[in-house]
Formats: sequence, C-alpha cells, structure tokens
Amino acid sequence: MRVGMGEDLHRVDPSRTLVLGGVTIEGAAGLAGHSDADVLLHAIADAVLGAAGKGDLGAHFPSSDERWHDADSAVFLAEALRRAREDGWELANVDATVRAERPRLAPHLAAIRERVAAIAGVETSRVNVKAKSGEGLDAVGRGEAIGAAAVVLLEAAPRK
Repeated sequence: MRVGMGEDLHRVDPSRTLVLGGVTIEGAAGLAGHSDADVLLHAIADAVLGAAGKGDLGAHFPSSDERWHDADSAVFLAEALRRAREDGWELANVDATVRAERPRLAPHLAAIRERVAAIAGVETSRVNVKAKSGEGLDAVGRGEAIGAAAVVLLEAAPRK
C-alpha cells in the first residue's frame, strides 16, 4: 500500500464558473487558473501521483502547455490514475477536504462525491469529501480563495 497527499489553492475569479470535484456549481464565483481550476480534482490527482511516486500535477500538466488551457480537470485525475495503474496500483480510497467561505458546499457534497468516484472508476463508498469554512481567517476565510487537500491510499492491483 502507498499513501499520497495533495493540496491546491486558487484565487476566486468572479468571471469564471466554479467547478469542484467535476461538478459545476451554478451561481458561485469560479477560480482563476489555467485549466478549469478545479482545486479538489487537482488535490486528488496530486495525491495519486505522489502515492505512485510520479511527481506532481505540474510536472505532468504544466500551465505553460496550451493543451491544458481551460481543460476539464477530470482528465488530470483519470490520467494520474491511469499512470498509477500502469505500475500496478489501484485506488483504495480518497479522503478530501475543500476549504471555502463561499458558496455553502454541504448541498453539493453528495454530487461531488459521486462524480469523483465516477471519474476514478470506483464505488462511491471509497470517496469521502468534506467542506470547511475559513472562519474569516486567511485568504480562504476572506473569500479570496478556495483550497483543497486530499489523501489517497493506493493498493497493489490484483494480479491477473
């Protein structure tokens, strides 16, 4: 088994649509970034790459590469998992936390959890997503940014 940790943080950009965990949250200010700026999928993909010993998200999907401009971050997670599977690893579970002052995420957590599981190709029971506010502290608490952190457990894939 291997454990990986990932995190991401993006500034709020009211001109963009918010995407978290592959779910579009209508009416909420989006995030600045080269891709769709999905901090949750970025954190999970980074954790997968870390657990698999494959570096980080920026090494595989650099913002300097125009192929990733406005890209759907589901591609990043799917590709990180594909690369881990090439080396014989499967996703056992993911536990993630999104830090946001706005919008209120509780009504969206079930959909986000289901979408992350679908992208990863695992049962929903293997994915946990929580939301925390910034309590008025730091850039998240002031509503200037949204962040996410994730921990994944990879396990050796069954031999075929």
